Amino acid sequence: MTTIDARCRAMRRPMSGGATTDRLEVRQLTKTYPDGTVANDGIDLSVPAGTVCALLGPNGAGKSTLVKQIIGLLAPTAGTITIDGEDVAANDRAARRLCSFQPQAQMSLDGLTPRTAIHLVGRLRGGTHTVVRERTAALIEALDLGEFADTGGAHLSGGVKRLTGFAMAAVIPGGLVLLDEPTNDVDPIRRRLLWNQVRALADEGSAVVVATHNLEEVETVADRFVVVSHGRIVGDVTPGTSAGSSEGLHIVLNVRRGCVLPSPPAAISLAASNGQVTGVVSELELLEVLGWAESLRMQGLVSGYEVGSPTLDDVYARLVDNTERT
Repeated sequence: MTTIDARCRAMRRPMSGGATTDRLEVRQLTKTYPDGTVANDGIDLSVPAGTVCALLGPNGAGKSTLVKQIIGLLAPTAGTITIDGEDVAANDRAARRLCSFQPQAQMSLDGLTPRTAIHLVGRLRGGTHTVVRERTAALIEALDLGEFADTGGAHLSGGVKRLTGFAMAAVIPGGLVLLDEPTNDVDPIRRRLLWNQVRALADEGSAVVVATHNLEEVETVADRFVVVSHGRIVGDVTPGTSAGSSEGLHIVLNVRRGCVLPSPPAAISLAASNGQVTGVVSELELLEVLGWAESLRMQGLVSGYEVGSPTLDDVYARLVDNTERT
């Protein structure tokens, strides 16, 4: 894995006074549009240095609005945003100095090659010619872009442009790196390489916020998963606690064709899909529910069942579903 050169790290702005390791602090952030639409509703979020924070949520949940406010592209209606101790809600120029940003929209590379585009952004962000040249070469190698590095933008695929956009954000990274759907259009092999570089950015000291719908892939690199729905944060979990006792245990029953299951003995909510019935059961109810499941197997109603910790998909679906019902 290629990581950031020590000379590149030294160029970053240190956190103010060393009093906190939180690169990003958002407090009671609200965005209300003139038509009355509330895109963000009292959001509180802190992201420390060295952390990859995955920002999850359905379309229209308010993720991109939040990212645009952090980067200074959209003024909040209320609340505060500080990056490395600086109030960027009041100074959008400071936001763009302190952040690196890959937008959801595809980068325009007209008239540029990937190598030139990455190098140009690195120089604009204050990197010396030597550091930027070396860092550009390292990213091109790490993302397997060598065969496209000197190809004109008009002849590049969407995936290569996306990878180039990520490299432009990563070449001289800010203390805070914001990535909005960074793997769109990228092929599976290079997506893995990109996620490695996302992890490397955090390991070298940046706070990284990734807005994405790709739960399976971001789960391999993220330290936290913040779920946004209807403009509010409805969940904030880590890999170690996402399957914690508050979520219970996940049970899956494989139902035989044409069979209807009787109600479970415990007060658990079941959902049916594609021949399976799933639900979440507390540890206190587990033995009772296992006895019920075994009786169904003995009666031939199910071909089998399994119990395990909820996946990130399970937790995400429950959090969003609960919000939709309120």
